[in-house]
Amino acid sequence: MLGGTAHAQKVAFEEYDLDNGMHVILHNDPSAPVVITSVMYHVGAKDENPDRTGFAHFFEHLLFEGTKNIKRGEWFKIVTGNGGTNNANTTDDRTYYFEVFPSNNLELGLWMESERLMHPVINQIGVDTQNEVVKEEKRLRVDNQPYGQLIAEVKKNMFVKHPYRWATIGSMEHLDAATLEEFQAFNKKFYTPNNAVLVVAGQIDIAQTKAWIQKYFGPIPRGEEVKRQKFEEAPITQEIRATYEDPNIQKPMVVASYRTPSMKSRDARVLDMISTYLSDGNSSKLYKKIVDDKKMALQIGAFNYSQEDYGMYILYGMPQGETTLAQLVKEMDEEIVKLQNELISENDYKKLQNKIENNYVNNNSSVEGVAENLASYYMLYGDVNLINTEIEMYRSITREEIRDIAKKYLNPNQRLILDYVPAKDKADAK
Repeated sequence: MLGGTAHAQKVAFEEYDLDNGMHVILHNDPSAPVVITSVMYHVGAKDENPDRTGFAHFFEHLLFEGTKNIKRGEWFKIVTGNGGTNNANTTDDRTYYFEVFPSNNLELGLWMESERLMHPVINQIGVDTQNEVVKEEKRLRVDNQPYGQLIAEVKKNMFVKHPYRWATIGSMEHLDAATLEEFQAFNKKFYTPNNAVLVVAGQIDIAQTKAWIQKYFGPIPRGEEVKRQKFEEAPITQEIRATYEDPNIQKPMVVASYRTPSMKSRDARVLDMISTYLSDGNSSKLYKKIVDDKKMALQIGAFNYSQEDYGMYILYGMPQGETTLAQLVKEMDEEIVKLQNELISENDYKKLQNKIENNYVNNNSSVEGVAENLASYYMLYGDVNLINTEIEMYRSITREEIRDIAKKYLNPNQRLILDYVPAKDKADAK
């Protein structure tokens, strides 16, 4: 990065709608002979019923089970047999599926994604199989993972009405209790062309790609419009205190979490910059002071957990030696108060801008990254061209704004303090 600043190439794309309401985005990148076929559905954990949590994540698995024309268990064999890879992921806001193939297999990728949408086979054997897979994933990633419940516990305490209050992986009891008809109804409601965006990125012939998209996705019937409920949370006006005992840890951790606005807002971008300033790298303010200089913590950090409806600004610390959780909070608070009352130095501001530019370039450095960003900017932000213009928004954020946004959102009466501690013993933790 000569001169400390990176300049990304503009991402060229074309977008249009099919008659059935499916949005299509095409990005031609001839630099490597690969192609990504991806579909993002506007369904995540926040679209579930409170007594049926985990459905969106469950479908991330279930829709690999097979289709009318792809036998059960054949999906991955077809992909790997044709030199490809594939995966999927779910958040509270959306579900994303993709295949990466050599560019001569574009038609195959499009056919497979159209099959997933048009002809999924949702039967009891598939539900039972994936139920076991999801339970194993939960055991591995959450139940037996040190600090595995951390984000779930933060969300549970931060949200009262909004569906962000439950974990994306959901409840195994809810999945066990669900009937086959409930899974089929969820599929019919959310996995429709008009609730999805198709992104094709890589070495493609635009005219040929459009013809194949029309052939495979055009005939899929439009679904009913998804009616979304709006959930408004009352502002947090006094500090919330909570404790969670984790049987998988030996060292406690403290979390300070503040509720913040949607990732679409300018304020959310300012909070991104604040977290970079406070905790990105060993020279950042929190790390240098609390870990390096004072040796009070093994780990310290801050991140902006941005989502479609609300976000959470989270600071966390793991104490070292005799340091208490309360002392760590006091040290973190001192840095926040400084931000609220003083402008960061010109030098720190320049360093921050360089880091933001660098992140931006890295996010769009692979065709896979570009494909997912195109889908997200369309579906969650409502503006695909943010892939090119969002960096200007970050560049325009001033030192004064950083101070004012810290003052607006990061106050002690607006937060949760979670003491995340080792279980006294296994019996107590149950």
